[in-house]
Formats: sequence, structure tokens, C-alpha cells
Amino acid sequence: MSESVVIYTENETDDHGLKTILEFLGHEVFVVASKEELETFFGSPPGDLLTLVIARPLEEGEQKALADMVEKNAPHVLPVVLFEPPAEGEPPILLNYPRDWPLVQLPLNQEQLLQALEQARKKHRPPAEKEGRRPPHLFRSLIGSSAAIQRIRNEIYQVAPTEANVLIMGESGTGKEVTARNIHYYSKRRGKPFVPVNCGAIPKDLLESELFGHEKGAFTGALTAREGRFAMAEGGTLFLDEIGEMPMEMQVKLLRVLEDRTYERVGGNRQLKADVRIVAATNRNLEEMVREGKFREDLFYRLEVFPIILPPLRERVEDLPLLIVQLNERMENEKNCGVHLSPEAIAVLSRYDWPGNVRELANLMERLAIQFPHGLVQVKDLPAKYRSGVVVEEGVEAELVQESSFAAVMGTDCVPHIPPGGLDLKSYISELEQSLIKEALEESGGVVAHAAKLLGLRRTTLAEKMRKYGLNR
Repeated sequence: MSESVVIYTENETDDHGLKTILEFLGHEVFVVASKEELETFFGSPPGDLLTLVIARPLEEGEQKALADMVEKNAPHVLPVVLFEPPAEGEPPILLNYPRDWPLVQLPLNQEQLLQALEQARKKHRPPAEKEGRRPPHLFRSLIGSSAAIQRIRNEIYQVAPTEANVLIMGESGTGKEVTARNIHYYSKRRGKPFVPVNCGAIPKDLLESELFGHEKGAFTGALTAREGRFAMAEGGTLFLDEIGEMPMEMQVKLLRVLEDRTYERVGGNRQLKADVRIVAATNRNLEEMVREGKFREDLFYRLEVFPIILPPLRERVEDLPLLIVQLNERMENEKNCGVHLSPEAIAVLSRYDWPGNVRELANLMERLAIQFPHGLVQVKDLPAKYRSGVVVEEGVEAELVQESSFAAVMGTDCVPHIPPGGLDLKSYISELEQSLIKEALEESGGVVAHAAKLLGLRRTTLAEKMRKYGLNR
């Protein structure tokens, strides 16, 4: 759901170009012209109302009335105030808005505006975690606009409402548990427990007790009866991670539970019902293990009712900028520390293979946040293994990265040459830039924010270039 911004101004043509900029930034924008209209809007805001922007100077009494209305009707909204300094010789405008409301000076200062919107977003986060909204840990590794991630999201939405068993396959660090949590969250079992079990981390002689529980005295050390993970997950979802590591004797017992929906505790003889949905995950090739006799074929087909195959990060590298932004926001939200990467640094990281996938990217972001808290990371600041093949000298970093990016776009067989009569370099680069912007907009379906990611630009920078060339979505 998109973030909504409401502009409180006398008329739509007098918003200082703010509506256009906010739409380019990917926000849904609404304009209201009266206090009554604004109050009605607060009653049923569309989407996630992020902030209110006041695009006209208000009298002192109006300022107080507006502040009271916001506090009463939309306490999670942080208004942003636009103000124009008085002309020389005119009396100053009194600004008596609450102290925490961000101020943005006119003519519009985009840097101030972006900072103000980020302040508003931080204030808005807590209400988004209320009952009925998606918790912030969901979709962490599934951020992106690539075709692969859109396919995964679609598969989650398809299978979640059903009772089908799901088998999630993918390399380590691709987000298998995140996918399982999303399946549970969007299922009818959402109000019941989600219980994860790592089958490879539990000794095989304890795994049966861990899953099914045991009776008092069932074995040495069993001083009391204990319920297992199936009982803990009753009515909910049991996530069996690293299912390929499960011993053969346990595979037989798991198969019986899936077929009969009953089990017994270790040392017990009472049949217990199992109202549990099974979601399993593996980074191994189970079909090959079946052929080698290391995994039961009947269990494999019981688990693989609905398979989901997660792509490695190297196959969806176009999602890297969005993942970096999301991981940075998470660090700022949870640990009050973050870091920003230059477009050149992101371009270099896009050439890395990412054997550890999203988990490796998250570790790198945390490392950089420790080294450069709230700073800007350049190519030279990246650890050596991420800069493999990139020679960086002082002052030429951007040129080197731009050259490699140009080769990636144009291809090695399409290096431009100067014609015999020469050329107008400025005009040539301008035409090339327009062509690539048009292509990025077509690729992203006209969504400026996504097109900016494809081009390694800020949304505001791309919006500025589009205005310069007279391009629209």
C-alpha cells in the first residue's frame, strides 16, 4: 500500500510544485482547501497517511486550530510546514506551530523536504505495527521489484489461504524462514503459533522428543513430561527447516503424522491429534537425495504439494538497491544506526556473486554501519572482496564505475566511435541519457521510483532530468 500525503492549501495550482515532486517520489497525493475538508479526510484517509504538508502561511489562530485538529484526529501524522521568508521590509511571519513539526523553506528545498518526510515516516512507523497490519519483519528478504520476487509473492498469496503442505527450496541466506512466516501470516492460522525447528541443529537421538514430546521417565534425564513442537504449534504452522538433514527413522514417523494427523509422545501410548500445517525448507536437492536413497520418496511427495523455489541474490541483482534501503531502514529503526552507499558503490556490489545471498548483504550493511555510522560509503570503503576487479584511484572512482556501467549497458561490441566529421559530445550524451531514461520508465511501467533504481539515481534526480527533457511517465 502506498504512502499518502495530504497538502493543505488554498488551491491546487498554488502548491509550489509540491504535488508534482511528491508524486515523482512515489507518494499518493491529495489536496484539500479547507479545514472542514481536512477534518473529513482525517476521518477516512486512503492508504497509509504519512504526513500533512501545509503549503500556505496560516494566521496564528489557524495554526493553533490546525495543531489541535491533528493531535485529536491523526496523532501518528507529523505535519510538514512550508514557509516563505518575508520580502525585505515586510514584517516577519509568526510560526507558532508545535516545535517538532519540520519546517521547509521556500523556494522549495528538496533536501529539507526529504529530511522532513523521513522524520514523518519514523513517527508513522509504530501505528503500522498495530494488530491487522503486517509486522516489519515480514518480507524482509523478499523486497524488490524483479520478476522473480513478484513470482514468489504471488505464490505466497496463492498458497497461504489453503491447508497445503509447502516445500521451500533455495540456497542458504535466500529467506526461506521469512517466506514461511509470510505463508503463516497470510493464512487462516495467523492467530495461532508459528513454531520453527531446525532439523539439522538437533541431535538425531533427541529430535523425536523435540518434535513429539516425551512422558516422565521415558529415558534417562526425563524427570518430567514435556510437550513437543507439534503440541506447541497446535492450530498453527510448524516450520521444519533443513528437512534434508532429518534421519531416515524420523522421516518414517513424520510421514505417519502427515498421513494420520496423529502422533505419540516418546514413552507414551496415547494418540494425540495434530492440527498443524507443515511448511518445510531445504538448501539441498531432495530429488537427488531420493534417487540416492537418502530421503524417502513418499515423504518428499507429501511435503512437495506446493513447491516454492527462492532465487539467489545474484539472479535478482536489480533488487539490490531496494534491499540496501530496506536493510538500512531496519538498522535505523532497531539499532539507531545506519549507513548510505554511493551509486558507484552499489554498482560495484551489483557485480559481486553474493554466495551468502541476502544474509551476507545484511551482514555487510551492519559492518559498514559500524565502520561509517550515518556516513556515505564510497567504492574505496568497501571490503576488498567486494571490489574484486575494480581499481580505484583517488578522484577517478566515479569515472571507472561509470565506464563499467556503460559497458554493461551498451555491450562490448557497441563501443561508440567518433565519426570523421566529429560530433557534438554534449548533444550526444544528452540523447543517450534521454534514451536510457525512456527505456527505464518503460521497464518499470512508468513508476519513477523503480526507474530511478534501474538507473542508479535518486528519485529526485530522475524527476529533475525528466523535467529537463520534457519527459513524462
